Amino acid sequence: MGRPGPAALSTNVQRVSTICIVDPSAVDTAAVANLGERIQSEVDAGRMPAAAVALGYDGRIVAEGLFGSASPSTHFNVFSCTKAVIAGVVWQLIGEGRLSPHTRVVDLIPGFLSNGTSAASAPDITLEHLLTHTAGFPYAPMGPSQWGTREGRLEVMSRWRLTFEPGTRFEYHATSAHWVVAEMIEATEGRDFREVVRDRIINPLGLTEFSLGLPVDQQPEVAELTLVGEPPTPAELEAIFGIPNPPMGEVTPEILLQANSAEFRAGGLPGGGGVSDAASIALYYQAMLHNTGDLWKPDVLADGIGNIRCTLPEPLLNIESNRTLGLKVAGSDGRTAMRGMGHEVSPTAFGHNGAGGQIAWADPATGLSLAFLTSAVDRNVLRESSRTSAIATRAARCRPLAP
Repeated sequence: MGRPGPAALSTNVQRVSTICIVDPSAVDTAAVANLGERIQSEVDAGRMPAAAVALGYDGRIVAEGLFGSASPSTHFNVFSCTKAVIAGVVWQLIGEGRLSPHTRVVDLIPGFLSNGTSAASAPDITLEHLLTHTAGFPYAPMGPSQWGTREGRLEVMSRWRLTFEPGTRFEYHATSAHWVVAEMIEATEGRDFREVVRDRIINPLGLTEFSLGLPVDQQPEVAELTLVGEPPTPAELEAIFGIPNPPMGEVTPEILLQANSAEFRAGGLPGGGGVSDAASIALYYQAMLHNTGDLWKPDVLADGIGNIRCTLPEPLLNIESNRTLGLKVAGSDGRTAMRGMGHEVSPTAFGHNGAGGQIAWADPATGLSLAFLTSAVDRNVLRESSRTSAIATRAARCRPLAP
């Protein structure tokens, strides 16, 4: 984006705590100070080597801050925050009539599941299943040796198998479903999905600090992911989930550390390979709030950010999944914190967080958007969840004061 970082902002900027406020009229400055203090407390406790936060309002960044070792040139692995950008591409293609939520995978990828025991169910899987995490293959494997070429990806997809029938349950597909979405984008556009993301989202919105799959020699400075803390005890897990050793999914702390490799980042995982600063993520959510540049057809955008297509329960949390075509909506059931958006957003808030404690959402009721990024990978998932709730809640309080 070519913007200066917080440390280089002009003297007109008001600094509150560790966050620079670009427009004091657009936020509650006391709440911003409280937000900064909460983040700084994690740094001071040794639980967060580097972090960045940005608040968007009225189509622009109104406050941002850097913490720990982060500098204005520091970028972060944003993991599943990437999914919102992929969704934005899909919404454009739907608006152009080139894709539909009901488009079948096999109509664009004829060999999908063809060599496995689930071939008979392949015709049932649609784009909507993929983007609502109901497609039936949450743990289908795809490794670096396979995702390097389209031929390799397609060959692996032909051998995948289902663990449940499409549409019958919700189970988060951390990476698998978005590999298929990326192939559907490539089949529709006739070119690499990473190039499509740049041409359709990054460049039109000026989000040049966000990248997906850049070659090693073109990658920016990325904060090194660092393991912190100790895992929760079985007793602590049982107190929350009812069992001492609940299944925590495929995204383990050790797996996340693979993103420290520039070669890994060059793969551009469509479900979790993005690299960004906080401002670019917050601005992207502002773009979704305001349809910046008329990037999307209004009805398709409204559907993507607000139409809950899946309420099937999340297995571990036992709450409604509240999934749109690519995002998650806070909802009105009092479980907004369990969906990663804190306690004080409106029911219409939408977003998609990322592994390791990355937070991204926008609230149509207040006009605020939040991006919080960190290099910490906390072994204690319960503490990470509590921290996410605390930061997201404080961010929601930063809404402009009533006149």
